[in-house]
Amino acid sequence: MGPHPAVAAIRLAVRRVLHDVLTDHAPEQSPYEPAPGSRAPSGTRVPATPPLVLVACSGGADSMALASALAFEAPKLGIRAGGITVDHGLQPGSDLRAGEVVLRLTELGLRPAESVTVTVGREGGPEAAARDARYAALDGAAERHGAAAVLLGHTRDDQAETVLLGLARGSGIRSLSGMAAVSGGAGAARRYRRPFLHLDRQTARKACMVQSLPVWDDPHNADPAYTRSRLRHEGLPALEKALGKGVVEALARTAQLSRDDADALDAWAGQAEATVRDAAGLLECAKLHALPPAVRRRILRRAAIDAGAPAGSLFARHIEEVDRLITGWRGQGAINLPGKVVAQRQGGRLVIRQG
Repeated sequence: MGPHPAVAAIRLAVRRVLHDVLTDHAPEQSPYEPAPGSRAPSGTRVPATPPLVLVACSGGADSMALASALAFEAPKLGIRAGGITVDHGLQPGSDLRAGEVVLRLTELGLRPAESVTVTVGREGGPEAAARDARYAALDGAAERHGAAAVLLGHTRDDQAETVLLGLARGSGIRSLSGMAAVSGGAGAARRYRRPFLHLDRQTARKACMVQSLPVWDDPHNADPAYTRSRLRHEGLPALEKALGKGVVEALARTAQLSRDDADALDAWAGQAEATVRDAAGLLECAKLHALPPAVRRRILRRAAIDAGAPAGSLFARHIEEVDRLITGWRGQGAINLPGKVVAQRQGGRLVIRQG
């Protein structure tokens, strides 16, 4: 008798991602000979030193399910597996909770298993600040341990919430594309992997239950003070009541379709950027004006980020203001952007730099 369907689903999702990690990191010239005891399939190409894959684990159902699947699947492919939990220090006893998560990761057989304590700032609001601190800690852990990838437990439900939050902000198509299955971190283009984006939250919770895995329910996830919490417990249920079941699946599908379109526009903007810069590398306003708005605004956003504007704080309204220096020029002054970046028009050129 095989595993419970929920357990089989999470393991299959992780197995596919681990194969992708091996493909990304294997040398072309020769296959790796699995270590004694490994169950790596014959002919699988993996690096001479088996890669390390870390799981980011809060102790919640999604990430505990992910940790259990990684611990089960990694040895089959000769992959080393470890786990990291981040202590945000936002709740009393958070250090004790982090210690318990490390113990659970260790019991699953994950090495290394460690807790990283962070200080959460205030920029961008509490949710954004906690997220920034968390990813900085995960980037640091990945660099410190030389990890090939870090697995994140975001589910299809999380994806639907992300799309709705983007809609509520009036964001562009990139925000509506939600979270990528593969995304970069500091110094690594394909560090983060999200195996569960096609699985619902209940599948992960069920997998934990049938495996008798203890889980921690973060009280912040039920706190109406947080926008995502209100959306999860009030907004999405109201939408499903009004529109019927299938809203989450439809939003997740929208995310993928939007991502395909956004990727194509990003590629177009990348090619067009070289054609709108002069010999000194400055952006020429007349050439920018001739581009389609979606392409032009992507070039402006990229230029602002390159100048030091934090991507997470740079919103559509900022780019629209800069765009008006090109499409609605009436001699207006400089535009102040996040990160102390300034955009101004000078002699037919658009200058975006640190103020």
